[in-house]
Amino acid sequence: MSEEFEVLDEEQELYEHYRFDVDKKQSLLRIDKFLMNRMESVSRSKLQAAAHAGNILVNNMSVKPNYKVKPNDVISIVLAHPPHEFELIPQNIPINIVYEDDEIIVVNKDAGMVVHPGHGNYTGTLVNALMYHFEQLPRKSADDYRPGLVHRIDKNTSGILLIAKNEIAMAKLAKEFFDHTIQRKYVAIVWGDFQEEEGTITGNIGRSLRDRKVMAVFQEEDIGRPAITHYKVLERFGYITLIECQLETGRTHQIRVHMKYAGHPLFNDDIYGGDAILKGTTFSKYRQFIDNCFKILPRQALHAKSLGFIHPSTGKEIFFDSELPQDMQEVLDKWRRYISDKKNEFEEAGDKS
Repeated sequence: MSEEFEVLDEEQELYEHYRFDVDKKQSLLRIDKFLMNRMESVSRSKLQAAAHAGNILVNNMSVKPNYKVKPNDVISIVLAHPPHEFELIPQNIPINIVYEDDEIIVVNKDAGMVVHPGHGNYTGTLVNALMYHFEQLPRKSADDYRPGLVHRIDKNTSGILLIAKNEIAMAKLAKEFFDHTIQRKYVAIVWGDFQEEEGTITGNIGRSLRDRKVMAVFQEEDIGRPAITHYKVLERFGYITLIECQLETGRTHQIRVHMKYAGHPLFNDDIYGGDAILKGTTFSKYRQFIDNCFKILPRQALHAKSLGFIHPSTGKEIFFDSELPQDMQEVLDKWRRYISDKKNEFEEAGDKS
């Protein structure tokens, strides 16, 4: 029997894809039992949820948990891959819940909040806040609700985040992300100006060969994972540009890495070089202006603005949008005044001459 194992880094590696080629001598056996014998640390309930969500395929056809595996079957399965388990401590931390029902929660995350506990961030995360929120909900048992991360955004990125509340919802939404049918749009402020109004950036993204803590773009097909980012100019300021980005893939730091690769690092992105003055003069007045902008926006200028997906229980398309956060809005207003003042100074100088 051969087996393939792939981890997809959909905003920090949240899905697993398995493939099994069944031996020609395999006896008939329920598929949930067959898979439990071959997949470590995967519960039967998780496999059954995956099957009911249509995430277990045999010969490219979805099957139910009671399907009997036959010789030479080809089995593929997509599972939501939970982050490394830490003790999840409920904490009464304010969070902006945009929408909630029995299946999902949609949150507008503030910049600076880590999504899930991990090394160096065991408390104060979005998951800690959700655990507390779930404890306040009416439920039949202690296991009714648990935060299931469908995707993630970086600590210093703000915006819309989707969380599943049970295994079935998690499995169905995981499949949507795996199939790239989720509609996601981000808004970013980047350095420099674009010649075109819109475009597409492609290039495999993987761990940098020089620094494993950051990501890089590779043109070699065998390094990294394919990534596609579409962008559209929303507003030009000459030195910086406000853009909208739509993702076809969800690689770690995708927008940040692709924009650096294109020569337009995100404004004040300290990891990918956007925290320096990349466009404009060297005059002290301009440097002070940029420093003031950085103080207002002490993070990369990236906001997950909208998210569209198929609801796991109703089957209807659902869409959520959000306003730009205050720090990004203040910086944009500051730039508008700066450009307007420069234009007025130029016109006054012209009139005097």
